[in-house]
Amino acid sequence: MTSLRAALVAAAAAVTLGAGLLPATAGASPAPGSGADIATGSGAATPACGATPARGHARCLALYRTQRQAAALPRAAGVAAARTPEGLWPADIASAYLLPTSDGAGRTVAVVDAYDNPKAESDLAVYRKKFALPACTTKSGCFRKVNQRGAAKPLPAGDADWAIETSLDLDAVSAACPKCKILLVESDSDDLTALGSAVNTAVRLGAKIVSNSYGATEFNGISSYGKRYYTHSGVAIIASTGDEAFGPANFPAVWQRATAVGGTSLVKSGSSWKETVWAGASSGCSAYIAKPAWQKDKHCKMRTVGDLSAVADPDTGLAVYDSYGLGTDNGWNLIGGTSLAAPLIAGMIGLAGNAASLGNASYVYAHTRAFRDVVGGSNGTCGGDYLCTGLRGYDAPTGVGTPLGVGGL
Repeated sequence: MTSLRAALVAAAAAVTLGAGLLPATAGASPAPGSGADIATGSGAATPACGATPARGHARCLALYRTQRQAAALPRAAGVAAARTPEGLWPADIASAYLLPTSDGAGRTVAVVDAYDNPKAESDLAVYRKKFALPACTTKSGCFRKVNQRGAAKPLPAGDADWAIETSLDLDAVSAACPKCKILLVESDSDDLTALGSAVNTAVRLGAKIVSNSYGATEFNGISSYGKRYYTHSGVAIIASTGDEAFGPANFPAVWQRATAVGGTSLVKSGSSWKETVWAGASSGCSAYIAKPAWQKDKHCKMRTVGDLSAVADPDTGLAVYDSYGLGTDNGWNLIGGTSLAAPLIAGMIGLAGNAASLGNASYVYAHTRAFRDVVGGSNGTCGGDYLCTGLRGYDAPTGVGTPLGVGGL
């Protein structure tokens, strides 16, 4: 073993003992809530939630560009020239991940976000009409929006930053599973107790898939939140790993009963698709959460994130309609972050109809042949180790890989 790898193993052991955290890359993406733009391959994308969260609070993980900014990206980051709006369309998602989009009817994907997006339903209607997806409305029973107690009123106060996240989540679920029902549960605030209560409400209302595109750097005491809010038998709890590159793990993704979704850069070349590690995707070794029995990687004695992945790079992100949070470029924007990857995976689980098997991520690890192994790219400096580098087999930034169909979900 090289001295560099030995140092990496020692660092992981220190994390296991709670004595320290794996080092973040020098010059990597800023810490959650720093308010700084996050550097990507083609410049800076703006975090939707910019304020540094206090302990016990979470930050949404969406990264956005206006359409004018997106149009300036190199065409290698896109999928077609002179196409409006910029970004991936639902047909691209279906093509890249070989999705059976005719499935999913009658299955509900819950999305949990903080605060209210007053235009959530009307903006969703614009998105789905643009891409010829079936309508999903309150009247038809396809869409439902409630507060963290499960009531239609009163809803939380509106928040322009979290509204961006909400629009992304709803559009991403729609892109992956056009026939799924969507339950939007809005918590009163970004407090982990409020968000966790919203998760419990989503499950109480019947959702078997709950998407969580937010996170907080783990801290001593998160296990109490995990046990109270993110442990539900037969329910797939999906969580974004974060957008801070290689370093400390984020909660709730790091929780044993969550499925942690990392991120890739997705590029189309001719008729094929290629994915590499997105440089901003978080990966790390927990300082607090024990390693699940089904996770076998060698250089982290505690829980490693992530488990699987999907596109997250804001250079190659999703075209999203949001007229409340952004309101620029007639509402259309290019949005990424692992906030995109998590609801995409949630929608794919809706297609699979197998949520009960994803009460934790063990099913994913048992079906690795159903995933595209993401090789290439890195989210930090770790001596070329799998904890921050896209290698053959499992690697922390992308987990077991990205879905090829829904056989592993």
